[in-house]
Amino acid sequence: MDQQTIRKVVIAGGGTAGWMAAAALARQLGPLLDITLVESEDIGTVGVGESTIPTARTFNALLGIDEPEFMRATQATFKLGILFENWGEVGDRYIHSFGQVGKSTWMGGFHHFWMQAKAQGFGGELGDYCFELKAAEQNKFFTGEESPLNYAYHLDAGLYGRFLRGMAERDGVRRVEGKIASVRQRSTDGYVEALVMESGDVVEGDLFVDCTGFRGLLIEQTLKAGFEDWGQWLPTNSALAVQTRSTEPAVPYTRAIAHKAGWRWKIPLQHRVGNGLVYSNAHMSDDEAKDLLMGEIEGETLIEPRLIRYRTGRRRKTWDKNVVALGLASGFVEPLESTSIHLIMIGVTRLMQLFPFAGVSQAVVDRYNRQADDELEKIRDFIILHYKATERTDSPFWDQVREMDIPDSLAQRIELFRQSAQVYQAPGELFQVDSWLQVLLGQRVTPQAYHQMGRLMPPQQLKQALDDLKRNIAGAVTRLPQHQAFLDGYCAPPVSRSA
Repeated sequence: MDQQTIRKVVIAGGGTAGWMAAAALARQLGPLLDITLVESEDIGTVGVGESTIPTARTFNALLGIDEPEFMRATQATFKLGILFENWGEVGDRYIHSFGQVGKSTWMGGFHHFWMQAKAQGFGGELGDYCFELKAAEQNKFFTGEESPLNYAYHLDAGLYGRFLRGMAERDGVRRVEGKIASVRQRSTDGYVEALVMESGDVVEGDLFVDCTGFRGLLIEQTLKAGFEDWGQWLPTNSALAVQTRSTEPAVPYTRAIAHKAGWRWKIPLQHRVGNGLVYSNAHMSDDEAKDLLMGEIEGETLIEPRLIRYRTGRRRKTWDKNVVALGLASGFVEPLESTSIHLIMIGVTRLMQLFPFAGVSQAVVDRYNRQADDELEKIRDFIILHYKATERTDSPFWDQVREMDIPDSLAQRIELFRQSAQVYQAPGELFQVDSWLQVLLGQRVTPQAYHQMGRLMPPQQLKQALDDLKRNIAGAVTRLPQHQAFLDGYCAPPVSRSA
């Protein structure tokens, strides 16, 4: 018996979020749905989210995307982590890698053994025991059946949207060009029933996906879902983005370089470099930010710097009535840990898992919203950590974030680590133990004590175990090719030949 009442899905807005939703829904649920995407070529997209985390590989695999083809189409490079500079203090550098640090046991994390070794006068740097971190430091990379490297991508978000659009349209998604003039709601319950275009055309649907960016045309302007502001913890609200021509081989990591009122990014692609400056306009003027950015970038500029205003926080309801918000329409936690594209991916994945074929039910809506809220709060805390755990005293911005009150959930985690070196990954949390560990130590949070399990090993045995692990990782890194050389052979775009 066919109980399906939700068949027509209408996606409002294109860009990365819209076409990711369209491609995923069409590829996984296509035979059961009629999918339409509405977008206007006249409305620009933010499109600066060019850095991803390893979940992007899982999403691409779910869609059956061939990696070299995808990388050629999006001019992508590989990413092993993020190099943070000037965060704990001016001059500090550390890498938050995607790798596992050492070998942990059921009793506790590897870092407890390492801290015992340090107390006994050996052990070196914690990063010596992470394959991905050491490969990133030496600009090395390889992927294949025999490679254990955990990685993500740097990509051109505009080209990624175009790539997914082609895939979605081949899978049957209908695209409607034009601007939305108004949103028509049912008089009985306020559910959205159609988008009225400026042309006069009407696009009707059963379920609507809002990918209209910060303005949230459906979720906020129409349904008034509400917004929870997180500016008291994440005070940056502006970004300048500019593209430059590459001047050196691409490195397999993003750079996040703190400055006196925020930070700037540098993301290497195959054909260019994405650069940007994130700042609080209460602490730095737009002109000052532009001068700082343009004074730091390298290579010929390919576009004029573009100013983006944003507000950190989330919708109070990500799913309201028959509207699901994805991407910037659902909220924004700033791009520091490259989570924006992940949140689109997990949002549409969750929608597919909970798809309301028999009609929208409040229980399903509540479940979706609880999961979305829980994950976003944990990501928020991880990003706040980078600001709160600093010893910088060189500007009013860093004084403000160093002294600010933070959510209890984060304060407890920091204090737990400071008192006992204990770190954990909560259920449903994106960032793993190794991520928390690398950032806490990198931001100068020093534990006062640690688990004593390392004392169960004689010092010479502990030293030998650590030396062997360090030597194995160093040897494996030595055998890897340079990142740029591997890119050139794996996914470089074909050379165009003039007639």
